[in-house]
Amino acid sequence: MSNDAEAVQPAAGNGPTGLHHHAYVCADQERTRHFYEDLVGIPLTAFWIEDEDIMGERHVFSHAFFGLPGGGALAFFNFADAAQQERYAAKQQGLFVHLSLAVDRAAQRAIRARLEGADIAVWDADHGYTYSIYVTDPDGLLVEFSADPPGIEAVNAEQRTTAHASLARWMAGGREANNDVRHLVG
Repeated sequence: MSNDAEAVQPAAGNGPTGLHHHAYVCADQERTRHFYEDLVGIPLTAFWIEDEDIMGERHVFSHAFFGLPGGGALAFFNFADAAQQERYAAKQQGLFVHLSLAVDRAAQRAIRARLEGADIAVWDADHGYTYSIYVTDPDGLLVEFSADPPGIEAVNAEQRTTAHASLARWMAGGREANNDVRHLVG
């Protein structure tokens, strides 16, 4: 769902200003670069090689950053020490633990074509408030590419007015679905 920065204000008036980075561990930095830069289209913008003491243990690692519009990034660690790499290795999660990136429909189609051209399985879902394609990256991270439908501003405005009441209803045991826009996108 799109952010509306003017409408969403932190309760205390001083919250986060955006995503700095989302970190994950990868087994192979070049394989990860190929996936995110060549296939998905997110440029590699920084690559740090580190040697530091973390909680009393020496860690030698690389830290790759792929820049997102707005200044945030996807970041991937890889460790020189095989035992550390195994200990920190990414663990594949279920369907509902994933990263979602905002795209428009044209970018979504282009990403899908590149992924399928590389024989990477892609599946899609029409949520109503967004149309999504999903893919699993080389290390098991489920990545969603979400494209908002026309008219999403009205949907978002309605949700802003009802979100707290819907949360309260859920917490009180109410389970009646409220997604009346599921087939909004074509």
